[in-house]
Amino acid sequence: MGFSGYLAAPGKRLVLLGLKLLFLVPAGVPARSGDSVLKDNITVRQGDSAVLKCNVDSKVSRVAWLNLTTILFAGNEKWSLDPRVVLVENTAVTEYSIKILNVDVHDEGPYVCSILTNKKPKSTKVHLIVQVPARITNISRDITVNEGSSVSLMCLAIGRPEANIMWKHHSPRGTHRFLTEGEHLEITGITKEQSGAYECIASNDISNPDIRTVTVTVNYPPYISKARGTGTAVGQKGVLQCEASAVPRADFEWYKEDRRLFNGLNGVRIENQGRQSLLVFFNVSEEDYGNYTCVATNNMGITNASIILYGPGAMHDVNGAAVIPGCSLWLVLSLPSFYLLQF
Repeated sequence: MGFSGYLAAPGKRLVLLGLKLLFLVPAGVPARSGDSVLKDNITVRQGDSAVLKCNVDSKVSRVAWLNLTTILFAGNEKWSLDPRVVLVENTAVTEYSIKILNVDVHDEGPYVCSILTNKKPKSTKVHLIVQVPARITNISRDITVNEGSSVSLMCLAIGRPEANIMWKHHSPRGTHRFLTEGEHLEITGITKEQSGAYECIASNDISNPDIRTVTVTVNYPPYISKARGTGTAVGQKGVLQCEASAVPRADFEWYKEDRRLFNGLNGVRIENQGRQSLLVFFNVSEEDYGNYTCVATNNMGITNASIILYGPGAMHDVNGAAVIPGCSLWLVLSLPSFYLLQF
C-alpha cells in the first residue's frame, strides 16, 4: 500500500495495524543500528506557532507524528484531542508536517515522525524548545518610611531563558542611576535623597523587558531652604518669604518676638502655598518693622528662621534683604509655652 493509499484508508483497524509497525521506533527511544534518525531543534516563542516538518517519499507506506505520551496524527487521521495540533495541508507530496498553535511551555520536548518504508522503520526526531519572555510575577508594594530606616525591596520574575533582574533609581529631582542586579534590593539608613521610584527591569532578550516600579516615600523633618526679608517704606505693601522642604509637608506659623500672628489680624495675611509661606503686610507701619520668625513643623520635627522687615534706609546685605536664617536658642525660649508643650 502506498503512502497516499494509507492516508485515504478508512477505519481504525487499519491504523492500529500500521501503528504496530510504526511503534518499532517509539518516541523518545534511540534508533537501533541500521535505523535512520534525523534530529533537529525548533525554537519558538510562547504564544507563537510551531511547524514540525517530516520529509517522506513515494516509497513510504505508513507515517505518523508522536510525542512521548501521545499519538498526534496517523496519516491524515488525528488522534490528539488537543485542538491546537493540526495537520499542515497544501504542502509538497514529499512533506508530512503538523502545526502546534499558540505554543506553551508544556509543549516543549521531543517529537517523532515515524516512517515505514519497505517494511523498514526510520524516524525523524524534532526537539521543540519554547522560549518565554521575561515577566515580573511579584514585586514589593509602594512604601513610606522614616529617614534612617532600612528598606528591603523584592522583585520576582520568570522567563526561559531565565530572566535577568536589575534595579534603577529615579529620584524626585529627575536623576536616575543603576543600582544593582538580583531579586532583592537592600538599603540601609535611607536618606531623603534616596526617595523616589525604584524600577525593576526583567529581561532575557526574547522580547521587550518587563518593567515595574516601586515608589519609596521617605519622611524627614523640615529644613528651611529660603528665608527672605524685605525693605519696605511706610504705607507700602511688604512681603516676607519662608520656604521649607519636608515630608510630610510642613505646617507654617509666624511670630513677632513671642507673639503668634494669625491670618487677617493686625493687618497681615498669611499665604501658605505648598512648600512656601508668605507673610503679607497690606500697609506697613513703623510698628511693623523688626524681627519675625517663621516656624515649620511636621511629625518628624521642627525648625525656624528669623526674617527682618526693615525700612528702606536700614542696613541690608548685598542682595537687598536682611536675613537671619537658622534656629537660635533665644528664639526657641521665646516661643509661647503652649506651643512648645506640643513637642
